[in-house]
Amino acid sequence: MAKIALVQEAPAWLDRAATLARCGELVARAAGEGAKLVVFAESFVSGYPDWIWRLRPWPDQKIISELHQRLVDSAVDLSRGDLQPLQEAAKTHGVAVVCGINELHRTHGSLYNTVVTIGADGSLLNSHRKLVPTNPERTVYAQGDGAGLTVVETPAGRTGALVCWENYMPLARAALYAQGIDLYVAPTWDHGEGWLTSMQHIAREARCWVAAPAICLQAKDMPQWLPGRAQLYPDPEEWVHPGESVVVDPMGKIAAGPLRRERGILYAECDLARVQQARRTLDVGGHYARPDVFDLKIRTF
Repeated sequence: MAKIALVQEAPAWLDRAATLARCGELVARAAGEGAKLVVFAESFVSGYPDWIWRLRPWPDQKIISELHQRLVDSAVDLSRGDLQPLQEAAKTHGVAVVCGINELHRTHGSLYNTVVTIGADGSLLNSHRKLVPTNPERTVYAQGDGAGLTVVETPAGRTGALVCWENYMPLARAALYAQGIDLYVAPTWDHGEGWLTSMQHIAREARCWVAAPAICLQAKDMPQWLPGRAQLYPDPEEWVHPGESVVVDPMGKIAAGPLRRERGILYAECDLARVQQARRTLDVGGHYARPDVFDLKIRTF
């Protein structure tokens, strides 16, 4: 049995240092409630580039250029050790962490929509770059690769993650299923009935626990310096992203949440024995697989 915590709070938008400090506080809070693994939403460090859905590429290019530079400046360079504060928090409190980040490749300057997994000892266990940025996200992020399609051991069992709409990619899911995943993490921008039913389907298909931490952001969370703030976000109480973090059990039943239009931490007790029990009848990576018929090849470079 492992207690997991899904954080549904707003980051300090496009401020890496302040967001990582907030992460440390939230990790401490979750650990104090007995959580062994803490998960954050898509691009939590340091905020999702929401302007891609609101600004026009050509007429608003001056504002877009300024925002993109701020995004680059607040992004995480893993080779530079930018995640050290979060890794120290994980080590201090003895919990594993899964967190979405805006990742900067220092050499060529590309940005990636990335999810990292940090061990309870503070080590970086895995880093996965979103394979295909969704629609206008392609104006911000580069395409990822297969290097991070990996399941790793955490206190909550064998854990892997896919970001938002790449959870709709059957072969990406199959890559994690084949590794005997126990806890499937899906940090997301998405919400609504369609997304929720997809998370339930994945849980039934993989016969594993599914944790989907969602972005939580109101217009009042946007910084005062944001160009055109009054026009883009006129109502401070608007839910730019309503959250809807959820945990689903290995048979597709909702175990916790969804937490909608509410800030907080969603907790769930994940019994790993239920994974094995559920796979007695259906194990798509085991006795229900047909390697004599199907062959999945993953390029991890």
